[in-house]
Amino acid sequence: MEDEDCPDLVPIGAARAEETEPGPGRKIPVTIITGYLGAGKTTLLNYILTEQHNKRIAVILNEFGEGSAVEKSLAISQGGELYEEWLELRNGCLCCSVKDNGVKAIENLMQKRGKFDYILLETTGLADPGAVASMFWVDSELGSDIYLDGIVSVVDAKHGLQHLTEEKPEGLVNEASRQVALADLVIINKTDLVSGEELNRVRTSVRSINGLVKILETQRSRVDLSYVLDLHAFDSLSGISLQKKLEHVKTTHAHLDKGIITVTFEVPGNIKEENLNLFIQNLLWEKNVKDKSGRTMDVIRLKGLVSIQGKSHQVIVQGVHELYDLEETAVTWKEDEKRTNRLVLIGRNLDKEIIKEVFIATVREKQGNS
Repeated sequence: MEDEDCPDLVPIGAARAEETEPGPGRKIPVTIITGYLGAGKTTLLNYILTEQHNKRIAVILNEFGEGSAVEKSLAISQGGELYEEWLELRNGCLCCSVKDNGVKAIENLMQKRGKFDYILLETTGLADPGAVASMFWVDSELGSDIYLDGIVSVVDAKHGLQHLTEEKPEGLVNEASRQVALADLVIINKTDLVSGEELNRVRTSVRSINGLVKILETQRSRVDLSYVLDLHAFDSLSGISLQKKLEHVKTTHAHLDKGIITVTFEVPGNIKEENLNLFIQNLLWEKNVKDKSGRTMDVIRLKGLVSIQGKSHQVIVQGVHELYDLEETAVTWKEDEKRTNRLVLIGRNLDKEIIKEVFIATVREKQGNS
C-alpha cells in the first residue's frame, strides 16, 4: 500500500477534500507568524494580545523567541518556571507560551473550543516555517479541527535587506529569505526608520524572492488584522483570487547568485492527474531536475491552477518543500474558456525554460503512450 511505503510524502488531497466539505467555517484557521529576530514579531503579537479588536484569537508564543514582553507583563511564571497554561486576556484573546513547535498547545487548546476563532502560532527567529506548516497537512487529527490559513513573515525595514542578501556557506539556505519565500503575506515593519529609497530596496528584494506575496508596510507592527487573518492561502477558497494573482506574477531575477527567486510559466491544454503527480514528484521528491550547470533545483514553495482531464473545476496545486496537495476549487472552466495550466515556483537554482520543458515533456510524452 502506498501509504505504508512513504507515509510522510503521500499527497493527501483526497482526505482533505472530504474533510473540507462542511466548509472551513467549522474549522479553526491557524496563521504562522515568522520573522527574523528583532523584526517586530513580538511587538505584533503584543499588539494583537492587548489591543481592542473584537476578534477572539489564541496566540501561541514561542519561548525560544525574543524575551516576550507579554510573558513578563502577564507574570505567568511560577517560581521562575513557565508552564503551558492558556491564559484568558482582557481583550478576549488567549495566550500560551511553548518550548516546542506548538502542536501540544494546539491540542490542549482544542478543548477550549468556542472561546476563540483564530490561532496564531509564532515560530522562532531561525525556524523554517515550512516544517511547521507541513505538520497541519500531515497530522490528520489536527487537520480535522483546524486548517492552515497562511504564513506571515515580518521583515525589518532597517536591517531586512542585510538579512535577505546575506551570503551563506555552500549548501545552507538563507533563513530570512526562506521565510519570505514561504510567506503569503510579508509585513515590512519599522518603515519610519528608513528613507523612501531604502524602503524601496527592501520591497524590491522581497518581491525578487517571492513574486506572489502580498506586502504590507507598518510602523511598530501596528496592522489592520483583517489583512493578517482569513488569508485562505492553502485552501480551495483562494481559487478566484489566486487566478487573478497568477496572471500578474512575473519571473524574477536573483539578487545573489544562489538567491531564491520566483519563476512562473503557463502551458495550455488539459493534463492527466498522474502525469502532473509525476512532474511534481520528480521536482520535489526525486530532485532530479537540474539547471544548466547541473545544480539541483530546490523548490521551497509551489502554487498553481491546472486543468485536469475529466474535471470541470480548476484544480489548485500547493507545495511546501516535499509536501504537496491537489484540490478542486469552486471555479469551473467555462465552455468557451481556453483551458490552461499556470504554475509558480519559488526556490533556488530555478531555470524557467528547463522546468517548462520538463513539464511539457512529462505531460505530453505520457499522453502519447496512453
